[in-house]
Amino acid sequence: MILKERTKPEELVILEALKPRMELEERDLTNLFTLEKGYEGEVQFDHWFTNYRAECLIINDLLLEVNGTLFQIDSFVITQDRLHLFEVKNLEGDYYLDGDKFKTVAGNEIKNPLHQLNRAETLLKQLLKNLGFYIPLETHLVFINPEFALLQAPLKSPIILPNQLNRFMDKMNRTSSKLTSKHTKLAEALLSLHIKKSPYSRTPSYDFGMLRKGVICGDCGEFLESFGQKRVVCGHCDTKESIDSLVLQSLESFQLLFPDQKIATTPIYDWTNGDLPKKSIRRVLKNKLFISCDSKSTYYE
Repeated sequence: MILKERTKPEELVILEALKPRMELEERDLTNLFTLEKGYEGEVQFDHWFTNYRAECLIINDLLLEVNGTLFQIDSFVITQDRLHLFEVKNLEGDYYLDGDKFKTVAGNEIKNPLHQLNRAETLLKQLLKNLGFYIPLETHLVFINPEFALLQAPLKSPIILPNQLNRFMDKMNRTSSKLTSKHTKLAEALLSLHIKKSPYSRTPSYDFGMLRKGVICGDCGEFLESFGQKRVVCGHCDTKESIDSLVLQSLESFQLLFPDQKIATTPIYDWTNGDLPKKSIRRVLKNKLFISCDSKSTYYE
């Protein structure tokens, strides 16, 4: 049973919303690519893990703190007599271990994911001890991309390579599992400690005036250029969308990028560069949100 679904990181969602509307610096584009690649790998992991048939509790994307130190867990799985911590990597290409260093075959060193896994393991064990839970913990470093290879991989390690995934899953499925209230209490305790907003998020500074206005196709991410009365056909990918769905998409992007701004017809009209009719925007806002008023204006919540 999945107790916490995986969601796209807010940092990634914001960067994706900003990309067509401003010129991102190289570091932001690199960060965007890294986040997209990481999330894609985690989704592939989730798909693979649906093959696990034993009774379990699954918590994805946990951000926890112990003794003032933050650490993240990609997936945490609770079974009858074992806890599983999964760190997922979506690297591709050929790599090798040079002592404690993790390198590409070209000799470029990257951050060693084993160090990240060991750090999470140490902190999680401390947290479990603080909570009073003493269940054995196993850690796994999963390389999910089929185009990844680790040359001269160590014989005994928590590493699961792409060609080992099926055998690992078969092994897990051979172990029966029956959960009790103890396991539920552990899951509830960890969920209550989850930190929803990461302090590590890195997004560029922006304001309303500097961003390109307009309506973006929800399929290909390009700006729409011509508009019908009820439906719009994207000139880039031929996707057909209704005016109301485009109003909703524009509203969602406005709320994401400007969470402190009041929602009203005129700001959304300006955000769409006047490409969507005010009457359509007003109708959708009335249907989806509650009307509020102050001494100066009417807005929606």
